[in-house]
Amino acid sequence: MAGRIPQSFIDDLVARTDIVELIKRRVPALRKAGRDYQACCPFHDERTPSFTVSPDKQFYHCFGCGAHGTAISFLMEYERLGFRDAVEELAQMAGLEVPGDGRAGDHGPDPSPLLAILAEAASLYRRQLSDHPTAGRARDYLSQRGLTEEVLTRFDIGYAPPGWSFLLDRLGQRQTDRDGLHAAGLVVDQDGRRYDRFRDRIMFPIRDQRGRVIGFGGRAIGDEKPKYLNSPETPVFHKGRELYGLYEASQARDEFPLLVVEGYLDAIALAQFGLPRVVATLGTATTPDHLRRLLRNTSELVFCFDGDRAGREAAWKALQTALPHAGGQQPIRFLFLPDGEDPDTLIRGIGRDAFEQRLAGSQLLSDFLFQHLTSQVDLGTREGRARLDSLAKPLIERIPNGTFKQLLSEELANRVGLRSVRTAPAAPRRQRIRPTKTPTLTPTRLAIALILHQPDLADEARRMPDDWRTLENPGTALLARLLETLDRYPHSTMASLAERWRDTEDGQYLGRLCDPTLIEHIPSDGFAAELRGAIQLLNRQARELETQRLFDRGRPSQWSEADKERIRRGLLARD
Repeated sequence: MAGRIPQSFIDDLVARTDIVELIKRRVPALRKAGRDYQACCPFHDERTPSFTVSPDKQFYHCFGCGAHGTAISFLMEYERLGFRDAVEELAQMAGLEVPGDGRAGDHGPDPSPLLAILAEAASLYRRQLSDHPTAGRARDYLSQRGLTEEVLTRFDIGYAPPGWSFLLDRLGQRQTDRDGLHAAGLVVDQDGRRYDRFRDRIMFPIRDQRGRVIGFGGRAIGDEKPKYLNSPETPVFHKGRELYGLYEASQARDEFPLLVVEGYLDAIALAQFGLPRVVATLGTATTPDHLRRLLRNTSELVFCFDGDRAGREAAWKALQTALPHAGGQQPIRFLFLPDGEDPDTLIRGIGRDAFEQRLAGSQLLSDFLFQHLTSQVDLGTREGRARLDSLAKPLIERIPNGTFKQLLSEELANRVGLRSVRTAPAAPRRQRIRPTKTPTLTPTRLAIALILHQPDLADEARRMPDDWRTLENPGTALLARLLETLDRYPHSTMASLAERWRDTEDGQYLGRLCDPTLIEHIPSDGFAAELRGAIQLLNRQARELETQRLFDRGRPSQWSEADKERIRRGLLARD
């Protein structure tokens, strides 16, 4: 089932997760349809929506291809994650720490000591910005950049004083402390001695999506090089995965697109002007890990680059990285700034409203793709059009199969003058074959299906006679376990029940019975009556079998009074 992760944690995580919000960030077309939500399925190509998400059951189901499951299942399928990675991702979103069972190797080295050191260093740096005698230049610089005390506090901006051992002297009293500072990337070993990595710099704590400090960026105040210095790679910090400001951006409502800028101060300035969903890359080009993380946190993404040649080259690299993640449902845009401007100076010059207008007019990935390529060829010649075809096809091929890829292929055909022929739909992301025969709903299957879809019916089942428990078959044994689970965990949902039996034979059986089409002919207010009828049939079967066993075992003169009572009940059951 959940392996080393306690089942109680899985239950709590599934209960805390809003499956509608989770899926809507990846399938923006998801719309309310009655009590549920509906969209075209993200797992196969279709034109009529058959993918349904139930907020009450915390469960999704596609009536076209049969895909179904919980929030964990969705991340595993959509993001191609393993079970533990999907749990970790949901836990980050919920601000939870995934527990283990204490066995070695469960998560690798325990990150807690490094995280504690980094948190202590962030607190110390923050105090120095207001208290240290040499911090005046840092405060003046931040004031000149127009940053308010409120935004400095929100991003926990600090100051690393000059000198070689400020941090070492305060946090490195013991050898184990000094080793911890080194492992956290806060001190450097060179020529047989250790000294502080960050000196006379404005400090920007870098947080993971749970809000924990995992590293720092430091900006020099004077002429020291480099101007910006980041923490090195450590067990808790990887520049190719992390983004500055992602934790702060994730705290904001998802009504704004997520904006990607290049500098810490750009992200902070935009947040100060009321655009809180901004992140900055950490001195690296956008990586595939960045893209996956960004798209998990937004329904629309905008890259912001300088409008000069270097900025457009950086944007082109970002576009190429984005292609394998561009399905068209989550728009990816590119905003190019006027020469000499960065996001910080631009929003201060034109204000938030005008900046948002520029965001709204930013260039879609598909438009930027064709604009960039057509600028390199002469479309007035056959050779130029052939060259465009050879440049664009390999790039379009990297886009996931689906409608968006097909539309770009048709756009390319139009531009090069080929006849646009609408081909058959591309292969789905994952082929599923829906069973042609719906499983027969025996009384046992019907009872389990009804309880899965409406777990509070367990009370109805408990009030009835339970002769059915004597039936020796896997279905009634599972029904008994299901009722026992709901007795212990009365607030369980279909999702938490499905997770409890994940990766077991019972789980596969339950998964099939989660299909809403099996009971769609039953009105919801008729579930209780149908359950009573199913259990009555099971009780009758149990009594008849018991009667038959007694008849087979001996003559009536050999029956005990208890045997006679069971036979009487069995005969009554036939009436």
